[in-house]
Amino acid sequence: MHTLVSLLGALLISFAPVTLGNALPHAFHVSKCLIEYNSAESAIQISLHLFIDDTEAALRLQGFDHLNMCTDKEAESADQHLEAYLTKHLRLEVDGKSVQAAYLGKEATEDLAGMWCYLEITGISDIGELTIDNDILMDAFPDQKNIVNVIGPRNHSEMFLFQKGESREKLAF
Repeated sequence: MHTLVSLLGALLISFAPVTLGNALPHAFHVSKCLIEYNSAESAIQISLHLFIDDTEAALRLQGFDHLNMCTDKEAESADQHLEAYLTKHLRLEVDGKSVQAAYLGKEATEDLAGMWCYLEITGISDIGELTIDNDILMDAFPDQKNIVNVIGPRNHSEMFLFQKGESREKLAF
């Protein structure tokens, strides 16, 4: 079980400033994710914040270079590679059955260092149990931490910290 101290430390780090351009990259690796069940739309909606340079580094390891995400020079294939990466590294099961999130798109953050990625799983009339596998960017950064806030049915809320070797959580509603 993850300690509250680790989670709070990761939260504080996630709001620390980063450097841009040709300056040294940030010294921490963290993502933030909100997974929210929308009963009115029978959907699970996912908002995921990633640092652009970290995401591009992970995609480079898979042979995809010069993607220039969230810039005027963005490669036409950037969304396709990002979608495939997220599908592989963020997996959900609802009541023991694997479900596939549809990639809706992304947008740069105001500081241009990060991006928000949006995904959705439709046709979910109810959730009794949710299993999350989140090893996003852990293939590129062994110190990667992924903070996930889940808001489920009846506003049941839980927060998790995923890290190398601890990238799966299950919760019941």
